Amino acid sequence: MTDYVVEKNLLRLKQEIVPYTPRIIAVTKYYDVNAIIEAYNAGLRDFGESKINDAISKIEQLPETIKKESTFHYIGHLQSNKVAKVIKYFDYIHSVDSLRLAKIISEKAVSIGKIQNVLIEVNISGEVQKFGFDIEELKNCFEELKSLRGIKIHGLMCMAPLGAGDTELDSVFSQTRLLLKELNNCHSMQMSELSMGMSDDYKYAVVNGATMIRIGRNLFKKEDI
Repeated sequence: MTDYVVEKNLLRLKQEIVPYTPRIIAVTKYYDVNAIIEAYNAGLRDFGESKINDAISKIEQLPETIKKESTFHYIGHLQSNKVAKVIKYFDYIHSVDSLRLAKIISEKAVSIGKIQNVLIEVNISGEVQKFGFDIEELKNCFEELKSLRGIKIHGLMCMAPLGAGDTELDSVFSQTRLLLKELNNCHSMQMSELSMGMSDDYKYAVVNGATMIRIGRNLFKKEDI
């Protein structure tokens, strides 16, 4: 038996969310390089990390085939002094939480000839302890965000409040979906990605249109003995 039994957990997860088929991002920040390899062997190709130095170490240890065939997502809060490292190793940044950060990412990406794929983090519930744009702030500066040369905005990311009940989860995720639709309509865009839902709330997220779910524990937990 393998250490993480990813294949069985992945099958169970997919069965739970039928008929929805979001992109499943395996969040490997608490797991080692062997967990990434096992997840890859189970069929996963998207991996999420939030600790840049640990992530780089793991990515560099991966076999070349896995590195080439995988997509790496930076999902944690991003400090401006870590941007250059992140854009070198990550295909997507989910946590663009301010205009200032977006400008730095764009500048650094342009300097190395890259257009960085990003999602804009929205603090839908207005929690003071969470990062992300509030709704009105994002609407007011979106025109400037979309004009930045070094980034391509694919959609929105949100995190539900810890311990939220059914009604609040539905509200947060549905508001994020509606905000994406409004931004697309107002700015003649076709953003399609909604990164929302983690191990505790992904079932609510997929019902409300999540195209990416970020799953760690529910993929890598060991079977009960």
